[in-house]
Formats: sequence, C-alpha cells, structure tokens
Amino acid sequence: MPFTRISLRPGYSDAQIAQISDILQQSLEAEFAVPPGDRFQIFEALPARLRVFDRHYKSGGRSENFIQFHILAGKPRSREQKQNLCRLLCKRLHATLAIHPDDVMVMIHFNTADDWSFSQGRMLSEEGL
Repeated sequence: MPFTRISLRPGYSDAQIAQISDILQQSLEAEFAVPPGDRFQIFEALPARLRVFDRHYKSGGRSENFIQFHILAGKPRSREQKQNLCRLLCKRLHATLAIHPDDVMVMIHFNTADDWSFSQGRMLSEEGL
C-alpha cells in the first residue's frame, strides 16, 4: 500500500510520466511485493525556483532532471529490500528514459495499517489486512 509523491521538473510528456509511473510500480511489485492494483502516486512538476537542491551532496552531480521519490509504505521492509528497490528504480529509469542515477533520490517512510483509510472512513486495520 505505498503512496508515492514524485517531484520533478516541468516538461515531461504524458507518455514519460506514464513510463515513470510504470517503472516505479514495477519496481515496487518486484522488491516490496506490492500487489499490481495498489498504485497511488502524485506527480509534482515544479519550476526551478521551487526545486532547491545541492547538485553534489552525496552524488556525482545532479542535473535539472533531478527527481525525488517520497515513498510512504504501510509495512516495514528489510534493508536489502530497500536497497534493491532503489537500485532497480535507478537502473530502469536510466535504461528507459536516460535519467542518470545521480538524478534519482528516494526517501522511504513506513507506518501501520492504523494510519490508512482507503475509503468510507474505514481504517485498513479494521479490514484485517
């Protein structure tokens, strides 16, 4: 049940946004065992003046193509799963859209089923999942 906010520069086409979405979903399914229908994402295209980032902090150098993935997931994953997700996501973005791995930042946060209501005010924990 991850929810991801993807912050990126303006100018990506609808087809490119769909590719980023698919790559993220496929990576989550592969490494976090996320079900195929469990896709919740928001894309934010922000102008340069609203995207403040250090071009070299813990990176070989970021460009204007810098993308941040803020992932909120409902159950903890192992360090290995998190590493594999980040590496797979970078690899697929680079292979498909030529987004350099230095331009990909991933932040992963976890919470519990008590923190999710998908609809009708029912908490996920009430559904026994």
